[in-house]
Amino acid sequence: MSLLVPIFLLAITIVGLVSSIRSLFVAKVSRKQYFSLENIVFLILIYITVLLGFGIIFTVLDVNNAPVLIENGMPIKGDFITKLESAMYFSAITLLSVGYGDITPVGIGRWVAIVEALIGYTIPMAFVVKSVIQAERNEN
Repeated sequence: MSLLVPIFLLAITIVGLVSSIRSLFVAKVSRKQYFSLENIVFLILIYITVLLGFGIIFTVLDVNNAPVLIENGMPIKGDFITKLESAMYFSAITLLSVGYGDITPVGIGRWVAIVEALIGYTIPMAFVVKSVIQAERNEN
């Protein structure tokens, strides 16, 4: 029974991540506007969703005795909140930059971090392409 909850949480997180990222690649016809507050809010929400989703994935893996993050050469210790905080921090640093190196992934965490970093690099590209496609549709 205790294994069912993390699997359910991971499944919901993955569905949410896929849905958010998919919405970035699906073109939507909008009014004649090249850059809007709506687009900025949309981009920020995509980043927040991906950051939280991967933070939850790192936390669930860590709580289930699959050490995925280490700090100062040791697995992150502490209560659930401490592990969640470290996972969210690592997720943000991985998504938004190349990382600081203070927390490093190990084991399956490396592969999860690679996927998150690739998504972090493709979000701006997809956003620009989507904006250009919308602008071209509005001109025609």
